[in-house]
Amino acid sequence: DVGGRGDLSFNDMAYAGLARAQKELGSSIETRDLEPTAGGENREELLRLLSGEKYDLIFGIGFLFTDSITRVAKDFPNVKFAIVDGFIPDQPNVVSLVFKEQEGSFLVGAAAALKSTTGKIGFVGGMKIPLIEKFEAGYIAGAKYVRKNIQVFSEYAGTTGEAFRDPVKGKELALAEYDRGADIIYHASGGTGIGVFEAAVVKQRLAIGVDADQSLTVKPDQRAQILTSMMKRVDVAVYDTIKATTAGQYKAGVREFGLKENGVGYAVNDYNKAMIQSVAARLEGLKKDIIAGKIKVPSDKKQLEAFLATLK
Repeated sequence: DVGGRGDLSFNDMAYAGLARAQKELGSSIETRDLEPTAGGENREELLRLLSGEKYDLIFGIGFLFTDSITRVAKDFPNVKFAIVDGFIPDQPNVVSLVFKEQEGSFLVGAAAALKSTTGKIGFVGGMKIPLIEKFEAGYIAGAKYVRKNIQVFSEYAGTTGEAFRDPVKGKELALAEYDRGADIIYHASGGTGIGVFEAAVVKQRLAIGVDADQSLTVKPDQRAQILTSMMKRVDVAVYDTIKATTAGQYKAGVREFGLKENGVGYAVNDYNKAMIQSVAARLEGLKKDIIAGKIKVPSDKKQLEAFLATLK
């Protein structure tokens, strides 16, 4: 995807799933890792290259592969494809791996609202698209659910793929939100989020990571500023798909990963457990209510408005 390897979140989580498969399923698994150009013009070319080399399973990491995989999969019906974050429901050789990001974001939004001392929190998104707006909607819903009067600032880094790899912009947006009074900022912005963590250190405020447990991957001086991370288990989705394929159990269609499937959640580790401990019981209760269907988390702006209207 746009952020590329080394983004410490989405792409690196996908690669972690591949590495796990190589380790646990045997060294006989042959892999090849290709990355598109910055503008992504050669996505289809790379997919056709791999398809011609007769790999059993080809992953496209990120929604931007949707159109390319749709076309290439039709031309190579005997090759199996998987797309992460893309939605291709009707092709017999494509499985779409999608996530209920709004559910995990609801929990970290609740955590931010409960931990905030200023009554103001923030959100920094990468590219302004429906996928990232799912994170934002869930975050605001969770925050308002536990603290109706909490103020939430939201900013996006841009409207192109570059918005996922612009840490300078991420730092700029985060500094502005901290200056407005936010004491905790959640980012859903790939490599741009590195700048959010830098801003948190400068202002000695807190931040919330995304996709991976980012307190384990950031610079040591940034760990104390990370309240938690919204875990999006792309690694699990990639690993499960490889495992099923090697076992002859590949199944096309759509697989969705939410709280119930342990596909999303929030991180607790040695670095943050002292901070998150005071709200953990509340978060676990909310998690159970979401899984049970008692709380229906909104995934877009319209649903969010309706959800907020129900809060007392």
